Amino acid sequence: MKITAAVSRSPDSPFTLESVDLDEPRPDEVLVRISATGLCHTDLSSKSLMPGPAVLGHEGAGVVEAVGARVSGITPGDHVLLSYRSCGECAQCRGGHRSYCSRGALLNYSGGRADGTATLSQNGTRLFGSFFGQSSFAQYALAAADNVVVVDPSVDLTVAAPLGCGFQTGAGAVLNVLSPEPNSRLAVFGAGGVGLAAVMAAKAVGVEAVTVVDPVASRRAKAVELGASQVVDPSSEDVAAAVQGATHALDTTGLGDVVAAALSALESRGILAVVGLGARHVTIDITDLLMNGKMIRGCIEGDANPCEFIPELLTLHAQGKFPMDAIVRRYDARDIETAVADSLSGEAIKPVLVW
Repeated sequence: MKITAAVSRSPDSPFTLESVDLDEPRPDEVLVRISATGLCHTDLSSKSLMPGPAVLGHEGAGVVEAVGARVSGITPGDHVLLSYRSCGECAQCRGGHRSYCSRGALLNYSGGRADGTATLSQNGTRLFGSFFGQSSFAQYALAAADNVVVVDPSVDLTVAAPLGCGFQTGAGAVLNVLSPEPNSRLAVFGAGGVGLAAVMAAKAVGVEAVTVVDPVASRRAKAVELGASQVVDPSSEDVAAAVQGATHALDTTGLGDVVAAALSALESRGILAVVGLGARHVTIDITDLLMNGKMIRGCIEGDANPCEFIPELLTLHAQGKFPMDAIVRRYDARDIETAVADSLSGEAIKPVLVW
């Protein structure tokens, strides 16, 4: 079928809305009419690696148009959020750790279906698609039962779309990995959508001492609005002094120096979770790590099973404990380049494209 999608033709080219061809859904696939798509840093970092035309987008939300014959539990008309794919059969999936699925790279980043076939093309030429099993920078997307989460029709899909990745990642890092107690001292490095989702999650479980480090004044102000007890400007304040003695820390920046500083600031037996992609190599003080029993932990997608965790976050939102609408800014899909610019500058915390 002919659809409109935001196409990236090279790392340095802008996204452009173009007519492309979306394959028909197979028996195990779900066709979703996209209402909104969150813009995530992962989309932009992935774009920088794409040498050819690609359709990205991995925080889709919309309404089911059709389902394949082998799909159960999902019907046309269902309102859904889209997240990452997992096979459900490997040891990691069976153990409840779907974000570490042994087939995750194939299902999410290969540019097509697991069997190598394309979901998207243009004038007979294959496009990189099926990004996170969806490629939802488009009017329609093909997904699978394992990355479709059915939600109540009353859910605002524009606000909820980022639950598919960014909000799930930040909140899950706190609730599923760090697990702070109310008397814990949490330091969050980076106040983008992921970092502020972490702040909201921490406040939802009663953590009183939450320090947020970010160079952008508007983001620090938003962190205070969402319950941060202290904010720090790393360009002019002593970050080490402000966060020293934290029991838990979260790095969303992917910057080597920040990761090392976060680990150094932890008190004995403290834990640091890292969720930001960036520096491949980081220099840390191994003596400090060893002698003080500290822990550094990688975390993908908040260690969450979307079908279980996203409904939990929606319940917290309905209770007023996870006010994600406070950091969402809507953009018409035609204004995707404005959304990208605002995201990179810090003007917008969580841009969401409306189709």
